[in-house]
Amino acid sequence: MAKQALNIVKMKKMKEEGTPISMITAYDYPSARLAEEAGIDIILVGDSLGNVVLGYDSTIPVTLDDMVYHTRAVARGVEHTFIVADMPFMTYHGSIQESLAGIRRLMQEGGAHAVKMEGGAEIAPVVRAAVQAGAPVLGHIGLTPQSVNQIGGYRIQGKDAADARRLLTDAKALEEAGAFGIVLELVTEEVAALIAKELSIPTIGIGAGRGCDGQVLVYHDVLQYASPYRPKRFVQTYGDIGTLIKHSIGRYVADVKGRVFPAEQHVFNADDGVMDTLYGSRSGKVENQL
Repeated sequence: MAKQALNIVKMKKMKEEGTPISMITAYDYPSARLAEEAGIDIILVGDSLGNVVLGYDSTIPVTLDDMVYHTRAVARGVEHTFIVADMPFMTYHGSIQESLAGIRRLMQEGGAHAVKMEGGAEIAPVVRAAVQAGAPVLGHIGLTPQSVNQIGGYRIQGKDAADARRLLTDAKALEEAGAFGIVLELVTEEVAALIAKELSIPTIGIGAGRGCDGQVLVYHDVLQYASPYRPKRFVQTYGDIGTLIKHSIGRYVADVKGRVFPAEQHVFNADDGVMDTLYGSRSGKVENQL
């Protein structure tokens, strides 16, 4: 029996019932398909693809075209999984109309079911406009990678009272604007738990402790799909496919160099007599030339 597709109403019910929500990033067809087969609730096509797929040192260079392209690939890989796509840097800080145009592309062309935006009270107007236009929005506060240059690096959020109040205010502003959930990134566990308790919508944590209503991790972190892989305190890895891939390709290279591959079982043979015909034809041409 196929898994029933998740939606924002069911997500809120999961929060009410205390059922954790699982989310993982994916950026292409095979990754998305494997995530769905593994039973994931939500796939996030994150602008983190800039770091882990496109080779950038931040998410800032990622464009709307990049996001549409990768979201479309993910959408082709799943049938029953809710897809959220990131709005990239500076695509929702201009006019409302420009923001809505970007959202339309991610949903119409990319096939996303919802979009994610980084920021708090300052983006509430565009969140409200998107929701009123029929586009579900997932908020994102705490460490917001698109603002890393402004906030001074990848720092833990919510360590003092003033910062905790700011995060709670931002979370409530996003809820009031109509966001169906909020990602809390690198927020102290105590503050994240308080926010989850204060909101009626789900909170999805990444490095935000055990009190959130769900968790999200980057695909490449879960599987150590990188070289070199840099461990992160808030990440639990469940495999090491980076090393497996490197070793496997190394074995292939060695087999090619040593003429071990291809072997007998990898080749195709012509029908009986074919080679005699070819050699005979070549012999006849030589005789005619003489």
